[in-house]
Amino acid sequence: MSSIELSSGPIGYQDTGGNGPVLVFGHGVPMDGAQWRKVVPLLDGYRCILPTLPLGGHLRPMEPGADLSHRGVARLLGEFIERLGLDDVTLVLNDWGGGQFLVLEEQGRRVARMVLVACEAFDNYPPGPAKALAAVCRIPGGLRLLTQLMRIPAVRSHPKGYGGMSRRGLPDEIVKGWFSPATRNKDIRRDFAKFATSAPDRETLLDWSRQLSGFDRPVLVVWATEDPLMPPEHGPRLADLYPKGQLVEITDSSTLVPEDQPEKLAAVVKDFLRRTGADPSTGAPSEGG
Repeated sequence: MSSIELSSGPIGYQDTGGNGPVLVFGHGVPMDGAQWRKVVPLLDGYRCILPTLPLGGHLRPMEPGADLSHRGVARLLGEFIERLGLDDVTLVLNDWGGGQFLVLEEQGRRVARMVLVACEAFDNYPPGPAKALAAVCRIPGGLRLLTQLMRIPAVRSHPKGYGGMSRRGLPDEIVKGWFSPATRNKDIRRDFAKFATSAPDRETLLDWSRQLSGFDRPVLVVWATEDPLMPPEHGPRLADLYPKGQLVEITDSSTLVPEDQPEKLAAVVKDFLRRTGADPSTGAPSEGG
């Protein structure tokens, strides 16, 4: 894994390299690029970049004063894209939806299109069942206790927790790996708790959402029909929010569509990319947004 020093601290990332159109992937809490391990190999011809954002699964802590709010992490993602000199970027999100707010920042000019896969939207930050995690993080010592509990396989796979994010079931070693950094390092726990408790009030979230309607570039919204975390009505509503939004629904999937339906997801993403000017076989737009 490569690493780059940003203003708030180090960011590790994976980069498949190549000269194809650039896709930058976000991830959930406290996940990392392993969330996309089934999808990236299906995206031949694209340069896929997977930063590990400071959402609790990162290996090295941020600076103590780092802004790890949703907008702060979105700006950090923008700084990452800028420092790597990336343009005409396709931003791909799943679970964590705060990356959308990057397009409200100056660095958002580098984002040419977005793919929003079963992610937080509107006032659903954090999603209903995940509000308990935020509550735990507000209690002194609460997150440390949670990370210890997550060492128990039955807790990691519980259907009311991370086990419910996939209809196929998440590999135990993957979930264990996501929680390992916070289990071992108190500064990672500090970052984790800072982000998990950062969601603003409902009116602020809805105001930010209204501002997103100013993003006039192509947006693909992919929604899972059996998702317990992201409300079913948010998919069509999110696609309608963006002037060039379009909706695709995928059945037999929970929140982690890259886990449950990687082939279907890769197919709809590639179709969207080709139709909106990111076709690696031609190097030129095949159709307008």
